[in-house]
Parts: sequence; C-alpha cells; structure tokens
Amino acid sequence: MGYRVVVVGATGNVGREMLNILAEREFPADEIAAVASPRSTGTEIEYGETGRKLKVKNIEHFDFTGWDIALFAAGSGPTKIYAPKAAEAGCVVIDNSSLYRMDPDIPLIVPEVNPDAIDDYKKRNIIANPNCSTAQMVVALKPLHDYAKIRRVVVSTYQSVSGAGKAGMDELFEQSRNIFVGDPAEPKKFTKQIAFNVIPHIDVFLDDGSTKEEWKMVVETKKILDPAIKLNATCVRVPVFVGHSEALNIEFENEISAEKAQSILREAPGIMLVDKREDGGYVTPVECVGDSATYVSRVREDPTVENGLVLWCVSDNLRKGAALNAVQIAELLGRRHLKKG
Repeated sequence: MGYRVVVVGATGNVGREMLNILAEREFPADEIAAVASPRSTGTEIEYGETGRKLKVKNIEHFDFTGWDIALFAAGSGPTKIYAPKAAEAGCVVIDNSSLYRMDPDIPLIVPEVNPDAIDDYKKRNIIANPNCSTAQMVVALKPLHDYAKIRRVVVSTYQSVSGAGKAGMDELFEQSRNIFVGDPAEPKKFTKQIAFNVIPHIDVFLDDGSTKEEWKMVVETKKILDPAIKLNATCVRVPVFVGHSEALNIEFENEISAEKAQSILREAPGIMLVDKREDGGYVTPVECVGDSATYVSRVREDPTVENGLVLWCVSDNLRKGAALNAVQIAELLGRRHLKKG
C-alpha cells in the first residue's frame, strides 16, 4: 500500500515542480491531491509526464484526514492557517515556506546533510524545508565539514528571478523585451531594473544592514550543519530565469588541499563535481536547469588564509532549493518512519 499525498499550492512554480518530481521519481503514491486557493479550484494540472491530470481542489474546504503527507508550497500566510490543521489531522506537513524553519520543535532538513534530525518531526507533525540558497550550499559544505571542520564561510549568491516566483520571471522577460524595443523598463516586483542588471537586495533590510535572505542563510546553516560555523552572506538577484549560483570562501580548522576537496566532493551524495581548469570546464545556471544535482566547480586553495578553499556552486533552485528537497524529505520520512509503499 502506498501513500496519500497532498500538494498545497500546486498551481505555483514550486507546486508544479513538486508534482513533476513526485512523478519523475516514482514516489509510491496511491493517491495525489492538487490543492490551491479558491481562484484555481477546478482547473486541471498535469502530474508530471504520466499523462494524468489532477483537478485542483479548494484549500478552504479540503479535509486532510486520512492523508499521509502534505507538501506545502503556498507561502507563509496560507501555511500558517492550514499546516496546523493538516498536522492535527495526522497528515505530516513538509513546508517550503520560511514560517517554521527556526522553530526549535520543528526539524529543518536537507536529507544529504542532517537526515537524523527528521526523527523530531513527531513533536509537531511538521518538517521545514530550508531556503533555496541555503539548501544547495550546505550540500556542498557538509562533506568538507566532516573532513576538516569548517570555521567560517563567506558566501556571495547570484540568485535567479524564479526565486521571486512567477512575477519575478515575468518582470525579467517583460523588461528585457521592452529594452530591446525602446520601451520603459519600470520595476514592479523588484526594487530596481533587473534586466541587464544585478540587485544586491533580496527580502527586507534588517537593523544591522543585512537583508532577511542573508540572515536566513546564517541561521539555517547553523541549525542544519553546525551552530559553531560563522557565516557572512551577500545575496544578489541576477537576470537569470532559473538556477542559483554561489561563490564560497571557506576557512577550515584543519588542513585540506584543493585536490583532497575535489576527491571528497566527487564521492559526496547529491553533488556533481565538474572542475576542469579550461574554457567551459565549469557549470553555469543555464546548464543545471531541470537537473537534481548540486554542481561544484572552480575548487581552489585560498592563499590569503590558513586552511582556506574557494569554490563555485550551482543548482536549480526550483528543484534542490525547493521541490526536490521536499520530495527527498518525504522519501526519507517514508523510509525511517511511515514505511509504506
């Protein structure tokens, strides 16, 4: 007997990708429910490439009783209302919003990094999915931390507009088109023009001058990987449709060479090392779209600090940064606890 699975926010970018990945990975689901806001009720959505179409149900009237797992991709507002209802009905919630990530009673999971933490899900029947930029970073950091113990990380992100949802993708497309034909490219979703530009500002500003996106990377890394790691982030929105990139400068407590790091990363789960020191011997966002791996390139030693490395990390943010990680959590939950399928 398989699982009964709900995808909440099924009509959004991440919700659609969740359905695609559930189908692609042949998740053992006997029944799938696509759930969204009232305005989407009754529309049909494809269940990956299976040929099946799901009729979208109204979240306001949906009963979670008897369902096993609910993948939430609905944002913090609806999640705050409906996730506790699902959890109380006995349906385990895997939430992609930021709402529960720093709740001490709710595990924040990246399966390749801290799978044992999932055992705490029973406290609230809710599991949190990390921020997209954090997820790919900790996958790359984990095997190196296990070998040489990370002391400090400085990360600069190059985050695609899909991280801001459909509105962000539409704005990049429309502004690019307008610029080519000589029309104005006024910002709506973003604070400044995103086409042919970069914006060093994601989410709201905090009192210390950092943004909430940068704060998320700091606190989530500590919760997932190691509270002793010091991390500083600068998060930048770039005119790329899908795929987040990160330049990581890492200081270790113990000695580690670039060659050793490459060897470790080559064997690490979830990572694809593409690191040829030649033209094109690295991965860019365009090449990672639709792929599940976290790609690492340009691994080299940093001569300005003791035991330092620098590397380049790229991943499809709609997959590993969101939908794929959520499905991987569901698979982990099944193996360790629910044991169906």
